[in-house]
Amino acid sequence: MQKLLLIAALVPFAALTGLALWQYGYLGIFTLHMQSSAGLQVLVDLAIALVLVLTWMWHDAKRLGRNPWPWIVATFALGSFGPLVYLLTRKSERAAPEPPKLERHKAPVAAG
Repeated sequence: MQKLLLIAALVPFAALTGLALWQYGYLGIFTLHMQSSAGLQVLVDLAIALVLVLTWMWHDAKRLGRNPWPWIVATFALGSFGPLVYLLTRKSERAAPEPPKLERHKAPVAAG
C-alpha cells in the first residue's frame, strides 16, 4: 500500500517536472524562483526540507546496510526524486538483516 502511494505521488510529479524542464530548462526552474522574495522563500523552504530528509535518509541507509551516497547525489541533482525512489526501493524493516553483534573480550589481568 505504501509503495502504491509513493508511485501515485511520483508519476504525476515526474510529469509535472518533465513539463517544467521542457518549458524552462533545468536552470530556468531556479531562476524563476529567484525573481521574487516569495519564490525565493519556496526555494529555501525546499532546501531546508531536503536537508532534513537527507539527514534521515543517511542514517536509515546506514542502519539498513545501504550505501547512502547514490541517494544523496540523486537528491542534490534531482530534488525530491532521490528520496521518493529511495523509499520505493527500501526494504521493510522486518526484512532488514540483523546487524552482527560484536562481543568485547576483556584482556587478561596480570597477577601481581
